[in-house]
Amino acid sequence: MLSSIFRALPTRVSQTLTATYFTVSAWRTVGFRGFHSNPETISLPNMQVHVLSALQDNYMYLIVDEATKEAAIVDPVEPDSVVDAVKKHGVKLTAILTTHHHWDHAGGNVNMAKKVAGLEVCGGDDRIGALTRKVTHGDELKIGQLNVTCLFTPCHTSGHICYFVESPGHDPAVFTGDTLFIAGCGRFFEGSPHEMYKALVETLAKLPDQTRVFCGHEYTVANLKFAQHVEPNNIDVKEKMSWAQNKRTKMEPTVPSTIGEEKRINPFMRVCESTVQQHAGQNEAVATMGFIRREKDNFRA
Repeated sequence: MLSSIFRALPTRVSQTLTATYFTVSAWRTVGFRGFHSNPETISLPNMQVHVLSALQDNYMYLIVDEATKEAAIVDPVEPDSVVDAVKKHGVKLTAILTTHHHWDHAGGNVNMAKKVAGLEVCGGDDRIGALTRKVTHGDELKIGQLNVTCLFTPCHTSGHICYFVESPGHDPAVFTGDTLFIAGCGRFFEGSPHEMYKALVETLAKLPDQTRVFCGHEYTVANLKFAQHVEPNNIDVKEKMSWAQNKRTKMEPTVPSTIGEEKRINPFMRVCESTVQQHAGQNEAVATMGFIRREKDNFRA
């Protein structure tokens, strides 16, 4: 409903109302420290990722270089929770990696920067609070000895950045904000089907299949219901749904998935597949992307 209203408006008005919607919605939750999922630590060679729940269904990620104990935080919308995690794990927080400007991702930046002096605040959009370093596609950062490459993925917002984190010789991770979800993708608030096609199929799908995917929200079960609607005979989707429902009954996060898994279960990364195109009544990937996003916007399981 909301997205269809916004699409009918002029672009500048639509973008302004979108930003206002996120601000008003978020202010309703000021002071709330989310606990939709139990905290979890994902240990990768030379790197730990502490999964921190926030607000109603957001995730923040504390990325730690094991060699130096230097850390970065992805989208710290609840700074107090981040400070608690930094103290608990005994790490030195040096950077904020902001995926996009929406309040539920960037709204904690200013307070976070006040709580921890000297933070480098990275992001790809001038609308991001406390921004100290504007990044674009291919820019490289460091978290201790970990290598971070910025991937420009506009569509959900015009300045969206994903962060690809590597430790040489080991499996990498990517932090995708609201571009790529497990079995889904973000709404096209400021972009087009072609831009999301480029972001998912031409950029993220080209990462190594073993890349862990850490997304911005716990939307997995709802996304898989839509994936089953699009491809009812996809066995990988059915198996992932059973797994995800079991995780959620225990309040466990469903992150991470992998790029390889997303290619098997995510209809938005499968727009080149005949089964998805047939569902959409299309014979071309970008048109299929547009059709299934519009369908998802109004989908009720």
